[in-house]
Amino acid sequence: MNFALILFVLCVATGILWGLDKAVFAKQRPAGAPDPWWVEYGASFFPVIIVVFTLRSFVVEPFRIPSGSMIPTLLVGDFILVNKFTYGIRLPVLNTKVVEMNSPQRGDVMVFRYPADPTVDYIKRVVGLPGDKIVYQNKRLTINGVEVPVKAQDDYLHKDRAYYSKRFQETLGEVEHSILNDRDARADVPMALDFPGRENCVYNHEGVRCEVPAGHYFMLGDNRDQSADSRVWGFVPDANIVGKAFFVWFHADAIVPPKGIDFGRIGSFR
Repeated sequence: MNFALILFVLCVATGILWGLDKAVFAKQRPAGAPDPWWVEYGASFFPVIIVVFTLRSFVVEPFRIPSGSMIPTLLVGDFILVNKFTYGIRLPVLNTKVVEMNSPQRGDVMVFRYPADPTVDYIKRVVGLPGDKIVYQNKRLTINGVEVPVKAQDDYLHKDRAYYSKRFQETLGEVEHSILNDRDARADVPMALDFPGRENCVYNHEGVRCEVPAGHYFMLGDNRDQSADSRVWGFVPDANIVGKAFFVWFHADAIVPPKGIDFGRIGSFR
């Protein structure tokens, strides 16, 4: 569902009603007469909708984490905020960049429109920048010939399924974060799609090697063996970028409170 388009249509419709009421119909109503229903339920919502639309389009947008691909950084049920202007200002609905600002950096957690279906939003970590040579072989990451440093941590317990994953601290640029690997998971990528730029990748029984095309990014989930990411569906074009995730503002395993609410997750992000 294209929520930005829905908000835009509502802005236009209620804005027209609001403008007509202010310019024409309000002047024709007798003093003290109640507003007609179309003003009360239409035009009166215009100021609220335009504020929500502006904030969501240009400042910050909320998202809910639906899958475990970013565990342990982000958990299923986390509600996060995404900065919409970090990587440049884009026109809503059209998603056209009109103001250049910062570029994504290795280690950023980024929300983007899934290349295979742009109506769906994904969240992963930026690993490869345009022109980078990415090697993910035997569950070890190398960028431009340099192996990304990792340090073993305590195993991570998945409470929902009661099993452990190997946990490591990985350093991408200036960003330190935790990643998971499963002992019994295979290293190769058996379900890789036929994506644009696939000729830039070489697959084997140990994993994958890719060169990131210009204007694209290579994304990985922190839960490495349980993430469908650029290894599977390819590179993320700059045009698909939504924004940079930066804050967990709520967490609920279940929508109905108070079951599943974890206030300790609020503010946690790395």
